[in-house]
Amino acid sequence: EEGGGSAEEAPDSLLVQVPVIHEVLDALGIARLGAADHEADDVIGTLARRSDRPVLVVTGDRDLFQLVDDARGVRVLYPRKGVGDCDVVTDSLVRERYGVPASRYADLAVLRGDPSDGLPGVRGIGEKTAAQLLAEYGDLAGVRAAALDPASRLTPARRRNLLAAADYLDVAPRVVEVADDLPLPRIDPAPPGTPADPAALEVLAQRWGLGGSLRRLLETLAAAPAD
Repeated sequence: EEGGGSAEEAPDSLLVQVPVIHEVLDALGIARLGAADHEADDVIGTLARRSDRPVLVVTGDRDLFQLVDDARGVRVLYPRKGVGDCDVVTDSLVRERYGVPASRYADLAVLRGDPSDGLPGVRGIGEKTAAQLLAEYGDLAGVRAAALDPASRLTPARRRNLLAAADYLDVAPRVVEVADDLPLPRIDPAPPGTPADPAALEVLAQRWGLGGSLRRLLETLAAAPAD
């Protein structure tokens, strides 16, 4: 994905690997998508939104919990201790763990804060308090409206902290919320059973020492059932 907007800066050690990853994916025949000024999360969100069949998003980024939709069969496969130990995240699991529906997870993250996104959160508001506020006032906009309403039941300290965080609350949702309406081209997502360019793949494997990683990927692709 090309940088810009509110996208996070990728470390230099990762940037140098991206062209190699692209070459390997092309040689394999695995479709890839990107969008200028957007992160991969936004591409995933758009693909999940426009899919007409169940979707399983594999990610270690909890921000993508906001995509979970039991009615549409959109779930997240969230690794706990590597890819061999994962949670299948449903709306009920998000409610159980965080006290909010999946659709409100982004609001929870903004209020609570998330160091992985560089979000400090609102002073004095942790996860449980954020969930309580969202349960009472519906969403982040409702919580902010309550802070402005002298008749609301917010404590003076909580009201003061929310109002003091107004500038942060104006911009933080753009960091956490996942776009789902990018104008992405249509692609064939079906994984290839065999590499599209075996000769190019062999050159890349030798040059970059892909070894066992590539072998396991090829075995997995060969074993994948036809759609």
